[in-house]
Amino acid sequence: MFLTNRNTLDSHARSLVKGISWRVVGTIDTIILSFIVTGNIGNALKIGFTEVFTKVFLYYLHERIWNTTSFARTRDKKPSHLRSLLKGISWRAVGTLDTMFIAYFITGVPLDALKIGGFEVFTKVAFFYVHERIWSGIKWGRGTAVAAVAQPEKVEVRETTLQS
Repeated sequence: MFLTNRNTLDSHARSLVKGISWRVVGTIDTIILSFIVTGNIGNALKIGFTEVFTKVFLYYLHERIWNTTSFARTRDKKPSHLRSLLKGISWRAVGTLDTMFIAYFITGVPLDALKIGGFEVFTKVAFFYVHERIWSGIKWGRGTAVAAVAQPEKVEVRETTLQS
């Protein structure tokens, strides 16, 4: 089933904390890549710290959109490897565009912005995948309000709570 049901919902707090933890990793990577490309630590820091604000918000929205589908979740509600990979690719598309826009705005050099974004495609997909796999093992903030388990000739309803 591709549409969500209540037994796949992550809490808003979980999405927010995941966004913050990812942003720490992502900002460090962006600063390092920006310094390598521009050779200017001031611009690298400006690019990295500017995207903290844009990307926490964008990542939260990305998580909430992915939360609307149960596509590629396992029976125990964990994300599968495929789901983690697809989330990484979709996030990277959004994140790369954001990074390139910010890098161009700060440096005024379109080629530098493209280089930073291009390098990030490789580093961030790998880092994001690892981040998702770590979070797949954390149960906090994942749960159900009401879950229906259907069996042939029988429907069983279980009530549980979100783990917060």
